[in-house]
Amino acid sequence: MITKETTVSSDLIYTGKTIQLRVDTVEVPNKGYQKREIIEHKGAVGILAITEDKKVVLVKQYRKAVEQVLYELPAGKIEIGETPLDCAKRELKEETGYTVDSLKLIHKYYATPGFSNQQVFIYLAKGLTPGESHLEEDEFLEVYEIDLAEAYKMVYENEICDSKTVIGLLLSKELI
Repeated sequence: MITKETTVSSDLIYTGKTIQLRVDTVEVPNKGYQKREIIEHKGAVGILAITEDKKVVLVKQYRKAVEQVLYELPAGKIEIGETPLDCAKRELKEETGYTVDSLKLIHKYYATPGFSNQQVFIYLAKGLTPGESHLEEDEFLEVYEIDLAEAYKMVYENEICDSKTVIGLLLSKELI
């Protein structure tokens, strides 16, 4: 039987620029108590930007947490007071220079619900107009336009292994 855990206490351990970490003490069904480490995150977006000639716009950047350079959808974290849609427009322009005629939410999911409340919103972007990117001072990335067929192949060959990018690309097969 699945039951809800009741929070008995919650202790904020760390507050950073991107996340907060708290430890909750919860009562479980057998009347015992357990600790739950929870990462709080304001949410993020990923943008599946498709050009008129059916290429997907990807960025390639180094990710310290996994010590690798990864191909990813243009993406970013939602700022305080910002909607996911506004974040998607902003991040697409900042990272790739593209502005967009049409943005449609195609999926939202919890990235790692076992220990985080981070929700990721995936948008389909069409009607792209090129422009100049405006990277943040700590961002270092390269922009690529890759044929969709090649991008699908890269997913299946584990060359693309970022979850938002895999999800966005696999969903695109039904949308494009």
